Amino acid sequence: MDWQSRIVTAIPTAMDTKPKLAVWKFASCDGCQLSLLDCEDELLAVAQQLDIAHFSEASSQVSEGPFDLSLVEGSVSTPDDLERIQKVRQQSRFLVSIGACASAGGIQALRNYADISDYISVVYASPSYISTLKTSTPISQHVKVDFELRGCPIDKHQLLHVIQTYLQGRRPQISSDSVCVDCKRNQIPCLMVSQQQACLGPITHAGCDALCPRFNRACFGCFGPKNNCNTRSLTAWLQSEQALSKPELTRLLHTFNSDSFVEPEYAEE
Repeated sequence: MDWQSRIVTAIPTAMDTKPKLAVWKFASCDGCQLSLLDCEDELLAVAQQLDIAHFSEASSQVSEGPFDLSLVEGSVSTPDDLERIQKVRQQSRFLVSIGACASAGGIQALRNYADISDYISVVYASPSYISTLKTSTPISQHVKVDFELRGCPIDKHQLLHVIQTYLQGRRPQISSDSVCVDCKRNQIPCLMVSQQQACLGPITHAGCDALCPRFNRACFGCFGPKNNCNTRSLTAWLQSEQALSKPELTRLLHTFNSDSFVEPEYAEE
């Protein structure tokens, strides 16, 4: 059965009204929202079976809550974000955070390792007009999140699966494997072993179908840490076997999910 048929059959036909779907943007680049628009034919099926009540990326039309399912993209980075996410949670039966920004603070969480006032004074001509928090944090640090869908950006098929399962009253079944497992399934030689590349595959959540290793490029962790990943063991191995320096290891980990990977454990020099 194709995705369009699955979405159509996922919604009980006896319902008097269509379930309401809302898509919210916080501090982000909009890439994960575009993943929903990229569903193309499947999106038509979603639109037929759901009331897309709020989705600024696609339409200016807005319907009032409450909402059966809210998809939240972006991190909490401003005082306004703090207020809005509380209101979104109150109006949502289920809330799913989508993407690296919403689940880990995103690339903007690099501010968490510096003084935000230094960035503001360099970037903005009139810093006094800027209202922001010192840190960029995931949605789950502020409200209850029913499910986190990882990726930068997310995978559209996983997103359709999440929408389908919540409308059926089930919990999404997203693989918790690492990228290494996808490499094995696709018969991709290990780049750490064969080419001595610094790869985050062993600690990164699967979901991209090993896209980068397919093209001879080591994984750099855009789907975030897998459950119970051993970051310290991997970084210690990279330091001892591939002679990566402390700055190189830090730079390797501090990208899309900079505030979610456990800090590396460095060997004594």
